[in-house]
Amino acid sequence: MARSPLPRLVLLLLLAAPGAAAQISVEEALSSSFASGLVASPRHDAIAWVENSAGARNVWYASGPDWSGRRLTPYGADDGQEVSGLTLTPDARAVVFVRGGAPNRAGEVPDPLYTPDAEGRAVWMVPVTGGEPRRIVESGAFTMSPDGSRIAYGRGREIWSVALEAGADPRKVATIRGGPADLTWSPNGELLAFTSRRGDHSFIGVVDPESGRVSYLDPSVANDGSPVWSPDGRQIAFLRIPNERVVHLFAPRREGLPFSVRIVDVATGSGRELWVAPAGRGSAFSGVDADTQLWWSAGDRLVFPWEGDGWKHLYAVPAAGGEARVLTPGPFEVQYVSQSPDRRWIVYDSNQDDIDRKHVWRVSPARGAPELLTAGRGLEWSGVITGGGTLAIHASTTSVPAHTEVVVGGARRSVSPALPDAFPRDRMVEPQAVVFRAADGMRIHGQLFLPPDHRDGQRHPAMLFFHGGSRRQMLLGFHHRDYYHNAYAFNQVLANAGYVVLAVNYRSGIGYGMEFREAEDYGATGASEFNDVLGAGLYLQSRADVDPARIGLWGGSYGGYLTALGLARASDLFAAGVDLHGVHDWNVVIHGFRPDYEPEDYPEFSRLAYASSPMAFLDGWRSPVLLIHGDDDRNVPFSESVDLAESLAKQGVEFEQLVFPDEVHGFLLRRSWVAAYEAALDFLGRKLQTRGASAGSLPEADARE
Repeated sequence: MARSPLPRLVLLLLLAAPGAAAQISVEEALSSSFASGLVASPRHDAIAWVENSAGARNVWYASGPDWSGRRLTPYGADDGQEVSGLTLTPDARAVVFVRGGAPNRAGEVPDPLYTPDAEGRAVWMVPVTGGEPRRIVESGAFTMSPDGSRIAYGRGREIWSVALEAGADPRKVATIRGGPADLTWSPNGELLAFTSRRGDHSFIGVVDPESGRVSYLDPSVANDGSPVWSPDGRQIAFLRIPNERVVHLFAPRREGLPFSVRIVDVATGSGRELWVAPAGRGSAFSGVDADTQLWWSAGDRLVFPWEGDGWKHLYAVPAAGGEARVLTPGPFEVQYVSQSPDRRWIVYDSNQDDIDRKHVWRVSPARGAPELLTAGRGLEWSGVITGGGTLAIHASTTSVPAHTEVVVGGARRSVSPALPDAFPRDRMVEPQAVVFRAADGMRIHGQLFLPPDHRDGQRHPAMLFFHGGSRRQMLLGFHHRDYYHNAYAFNQVLANAGYVVLAVNYRSGIGYGMEFREAEDYGATGASEFNDVLGAGLYLQSRADVDPARIGLWGGSYGGYLTALGLARASDLFAAGVDLHGVHDWNVVIHGFRPDYEPEDYPEFSRLAYASSPMAFLDGWRSPVLLIHGDDDRNVPFSESVDLAESLAKQGVEFEQLVFPDEVHGFLLRRSWVAAYEAALDFLGRKLQTRGASAGSLPEADARE
């Protein structure tokens, strides 16, 4: 990256403010651990989860009645190795997990440390009493048999099984056409259900691990998936989603060919339609964050997500047939979902009655109304219930990062490691919920961070933040995804450095209903989100505490797209920006997600996609930008930054760059996040903090609501 023209000491003096002694550093803001991947034992009062502390990801465990959390694995380095897929053995004596990231299309496992002898991606097992983890088999996903004696996993076009005892050799179960997914053991452990993905269609299959005999159940021309066994093992329910050959990415889709829930008899293979979505709004399937999209609950009811009323809710329908009943009614959205071991409860989180926060609820599919399990001004998500009946959750607040809690005797207790001394909890500011008008009048939610030394009459530089996705929602506290957990921390850094910061929940994000998410003309079909970028900039410009000449913007991925779009189309409003692995040409990015997409095959769509891209507006780009990208990005091609840099250079637009060799989209190394944010803070300090303050002129219409 280009060096600052100012000596660092001078820069620090220029950045100094009345409260500078208490300013939060990037290292401090990212010093906490991040909890994720919470799972519960279905038979015992025990849980396991992942803690990412300074880049070292480890398996943690806690059990009743003492609920003392402890680390099980010995990983101590910031090595970029992900830990996922945690499963407790039925006796709760060990945790089986996956270590390593998913390969790219070339089959390369992420390796940001450039180590040719990397371990690769594999399934491991560690006892809860302590000891070294034991490598089981090379694989990226698995399912454990009901008795805990073995696991099954897919490898290419094959299904394999291996016993969990030491020294056991893997055994190939079957070879199938298409890739196996959704491997699910029958309740007695004698059969495996799976989805066979075959491009424009998929089948539900069942294989006998002993004989290798495969049968396909109720096959069709649709995409069948999410198989779930009935408690007696005689039936399988699954989702049937009709194939639609042309469904453009990053384009609004409020309806489609209706999806359905089907039930099939395992012995005969005959199936029947249990429920089908009505045509029109909500007929295109949109799922929740969960291990499956179907739950066979107590009382023989099937639970599934549907947004027929314009909000993502859970519904239950009797397995014998009948009307589907909404379990979670109201103007809010369900996100993370699990089922209690006894199948009596569905546990979920939503933003019910608190639209910019998340809380955990439970509901009985058989009867009754939803019951709030957590409340307050914090955030709670990923609720699970143990075999002993204990509720465990992930939680955070505006000043406490994501951690794991259990609810015992009505009281919540953290089982995560204590916050490090370096973490600046007492210096975090509390963001405020705001609503403002986009340039076209749409109501847009955001979170406003004010500097801790904020005083009436004092004008500050200001920053807009745009999340990625775009199917995301920033919240009033530390986020439930590590990428945005880091982004929230950096917004706190910016506020403490003297910026007024506005995190914008722009249209095409989640949390505010299907029509907001599937906004007209969004993304590659018109970039209608630019109205939100412009409206947010005018809102900041209208504030008496913001210097209208010193407004910048930053974001990653889709947020990088909106950052670049703002700089390209409104350089008069935005003085500088930080673009992390942003989208600059929709046609290039869509091809990356869908290799069979060729722009010439869709001339009208591809023309509009380019016209919705920052590259189409480079003639108006004048403000400086910092480009940050890892060159093993599997989401946004590295070429997006290469091509933008070339175009900016030809036009004489000032840009700086920070490149991470072999890093992926969501940086795996903590040091990469620290370097990226420190570079951004330095860049913005030089472009906004040290830029001459201006009295500016305020627009006639106040953008606030």
